[in-house]
Amino acid sequence: MARLSYTAITSLDGSIEDAAGSFNWAEPDEEVHTLANALDRATGIHLFGRRLYETMVFWEDPGNIAGGPEYIQEYGRIWRDSDKIVFSRTLEAVSSERTRIEREFDPDLIRRWKSSMDADMSVGGAELAAVALRAGLVDDVHLLIAPVIVGGGKPALPDGITQKLELVEVRAFASGFAYLHYRVAS
Repeated sequence: MARLSYTAITSLDGSIEDAAGSFNWAEPDEEVHTLANALDRATGIHLFGRRLYETMVFWEDPGNIAGGPEYIQEYGRIWRDSDKIVFSRTLEAVSSERTRIEREFDPDLIRRWKSSMDADMSVGGAELAAVALRAGLVDDVHLLIAPVIVGGGKPALPDGITQKLELVEVRAFASGFAYLHYRVAS
């Protein structure tokens, strides 16, 4: 049975974007990016909301990262080699290989996928992740906490949900980032 994980880079005060919609404060260094690469490499299918997909499709074109460091090149390869499903009612077409659109996020469909797949899945985008969390679909939460307080913005985790978590791993990085891996308690 596949597991569904949610991974987010967040500020210390819990935002994935600041009040202006920027996340330029969240750029990971090599050490943090290498961990993100490992998390994505272990994922068979990535579930995206439209906004995050439109941000991430940057990685589809190797020319966008040409000449970059190896860990960046590696992430581009991971992205291009991954299967992706974009949940959107408005996106007309995808601009990446190995990608399809689903118009509705159906929790029962995700449960069927989880029970029939061997490869783990990830859900990306705070709004889509909120739907998955509220539906009880998320098994693991990975937070990469940037050493910054942004004073508000889009929250990484939704309001109005209560869930007991079990701490699996904690890691501190020289850059000041911290990594927290929680498993959703059954």
